Amino acid sequence: MKKIMKSMRPPLLFFLILTLLCGVIYPGIVTAAAQSFFPSKANGSIIRVKLKDGTVKSYGSSLIAQKFTKPEYLVGRPSGVSNLSPVSREQEKLVQERIKWWRQFDPENKADIPMDLVTASGSGADPHISPEAAEYQVGRIAKARGIKDDTVRKIIDKYTTGKFLGIWGEKAVNVLKVNLALDGLL
Repeated sequence: MKKIMKSMRPPLLFFLILTLLCGVIYPGIVTAAAQSFFPSKANGSIIRVKLKDGTVKSYGSSLIAQKFTKPEYLVGRPSGVSNLSPVSREQEKLVQERIKWWRQFDPENKADIPMDLVTASGSGADPHISPEAAEYQVGRIAKARGIKDDTVRKIIDKYTTGKFLGIWGEKAVNVLKVNLALDGLL
């Protein structure tokens, strides 16, 4: 029995040391660094707005899509994860259903519907749309709010990000931020 206890001591000690290092010290250091240098991102990039009465209200994360389906709001990409082939019959059927929805939702708009408004992103929770998809919706939003198209465009431009380091990715419009700005909250 003594021999077994003696042979078990090094692995148990090693287990305890690694648990302390990897399960307590390292996560503590990473959390402290994130909270110190990137507090907003470390806390989920939640958009909080101070209201006129002094209260603070959370509206969601700028990194996760919110669903908007009223005419006065910018509408984002369809939600839900899709791993369908771009040329599959199921994907084609979904796209046709979404095109039909857009034509009913905004019957006055006869322009081609941008692809990102009828296809889901890989994650199903992309908070951004292309500038073209935002421009497609300008007239409807302006009319529903009783404001000028240029006013809507200025808000969209303010919440449009460029390519990462000017090289990678594409320009993108944050749907939640634009809608909060349209409501006068940002």
